[in-house]
Amino acid sequence: MAFVTDFVIRGAHVVTMDGARTEFTDGYVAVTGNMITAVGQGPAPEFPGARTIDAPGCLVTPGLVNTHHHLYQWITRGLAADSTLFQWLTTLYPIWAGIDADAVHTAATGGLAALAKTGCTTTTDHHYVVPRDAGDVFEAEITAAAQVGLRFHPTRGSMDLGQSSGGLPPDHVVEKLDDILTGTASVIDRWHDPSPDSMLQIAVAPCSPFSVTEALLRESAVLARDSGVRMHTHLAETLDEQDFCAELFGCTPMEYMERVGWVGPDVWFAHAVHLDDSAIETMARTGTAAAHCPTSNARLGAGIARTRDLLDAGVTIGLGVDGAASNEACSLVEESRHALLFARARGGPQALTVRTALELGTIGGARVLGREHEIGSLEVGKLADLAVWDLNTLAHTGITDPVAALVLGSTPPLKLLMVNGAVVVADDRVTTIDEDVVASDVARAHLDLVRKAG
Repeated sequence: MAFVTDFVIRGAHVVTMDGARTEFTDGYVAVTGNMITAVGQGPAPEFPGARTIDAPGCLVTPGLVNTHHHLYQWITRGLAADSTLFQWLTTLYPIWAGIDADAVHTAATGGLAALAKTGCTTTTDHHYVVPRDAGDVFEAEITAAAQVGLRFHPTRGSMDLGQSSGGLPPDHVVEKLDDILTGTASVIDRWHDPSPDSMLQIAVAPCSPFSVTEALLRESAVLARDSGVRMHTHLAETLDEQDFCAELFGCTPMEYMERVGWVGPDVWFAHAVHLDDSAIETMARTGTAAAHCPTSNARLGAGIARTRDLLDAGVTIGLGVDGAASNEACSLVEESRHALLFARARGGPQALTVRTALELGTIGGARVLGREHEIGSLEVGKLADLAVWDLNTLAHTGITDPVAALVLGSTPPLKLLMVNGAVVVADDRVTTIDEDVVASDVARAHLDLVRKAG
């Protein structure tokens, strides 16, 4: 079980990600309750009664923030492995149509536990498949997040543009506009917690320009802003989407989003791969953020986002693993590595530094979610979300720079992962669930869902 205690980590290399990007080569971090109460260099002060964690050779970072995911896909990994995005979607939609609340809970539990083992302390989820008679799929994933112990930002997704109306998804997995708006309002009213140390915040998330109507985009924006919650959708992921928007709307995906009121500091787009200079300028001018998903974009051959150009323009960027069906690893720390490698492949050896890559996964993700004053850095008064990476391994010892060891090396084991002052991972094992039982449940749910699809 997770537990809350006063404790001090000492003797580690501490990357704070504060405004000055301070690092302590022989540092300590102290936590009281769910708050960071001290961070510094050298021998730690005495903290009577605190649990002491000696961490020489370890790296302490803020907990990683995942800004885009589809947790239900954890039980549909490995399918359509060599397909384009649209081929992949048309293959998987009939399978996803069979999910229910039990399947979503199992998938979410497995996906969240796996995320925790890659340093993730806060994650979003974009759940947009809501079959009739599936039960409460949103409650299912929310209870899973509470069980695993991650800070959770699920988004109430939706689709109302089926194939018969020119959209991509089959008609039987889309909802009616009024049902979507009513269901979204209900999820916000029941679950959204705006408090400063919230473990659960809701956002509004119609799926994509090729699966929702203009009316849904416009009305969901009004609902979100009236409710004081953020807005999220896929955008500019593939060239197919660009062609779709040109044919149906006579404009680019970004021009369409601006037309329907879907830009602003309360909006973040997943992927944002195929952006021209004008689209980047629109995001910078309006304060619209991006969830960069390099692994999924490569898995589906969608392209390489213009990360350096976006950063230079002042666009806020976080990292996302995307759905497990297009990123079987779902390792958030790997997203930092892949963001760096792909940026350099596109823009040269200095396009992204190892520290900027880590920044995208920490304070960058916190900014995307509007929580940079609470999480994303190790500072006194911020919430105790942190990761202690053990670099005392064959794969990591001898790497001069511990940040380079984390970002460029293989994923190190976690000595500790703490969320809101509670231990979720200790000695590279999730403490809040039985990993073996969850793995067995996931295997069974996967087989059941695939068989159901015939």
